[in-house]
Amino acid sequence: MNRSLRFTSLALVLGFGLAPAACGTAKPGGPGGPTMNNKVGGNDIEYRSPVVSWDILEREPVANTAQVRHILIGWKDLAEAYGGRVDPRAAERTRKDAEAEVQKLVGELKAGADFIALMRANSEDGGSAQSDMPMAVSPDAQLVIEFRQLSLRLNPGEIGVCQSDYGFHIIRREP
Repeated sequence: MNRSLRFTSLALVLGFGLAPAACGTAKPGGPGGPTMNNKVGGNDIEYRSPVVSWDILEREPVANTAQVRHILIGWKDLAEAYGGRVDPRAAERTRKDAEAEVQKLVGELKAGADFIALMRANSEDGGSAQSDMPMAVSPDAQLVIEFRQLSLRLNPGEIGVCQSDYGFHIIRREP
């Protein structure tokens, strides 16, 4: 991959203004708070989706840094988070439809499907859909807190799902 595309993909994921980033940027004082030890699922979440890896999110972090890849699946009610520019696939989906899509993809991954191929075909994050490069995650990375929290709780090779203002993130920590 050329250098320009690599920078563009990274900029998209980190939210540097090239396009709405799927992982977004952390919002000071936003839901979840500023530290890695906060638990997801406080009073801000009204609905606990069955596709979210709550068991993993309740663990203590297992790493200070991790390399991860992710697949983003959104739905139409999240258009505001994207400034009205939600992915056309998500624009047609309800949250329930998104949960069904996540369950299907996780099932395929557990059955041995290639993560990168599914990421390229299905991720609604333009950066990860175009790049096969893993992202570096640390407690202070400029990513939404739910993404950071799950990424640093995954064991190498493990897959989990979290939910943010941008949708469901199917995350695999690289071995």
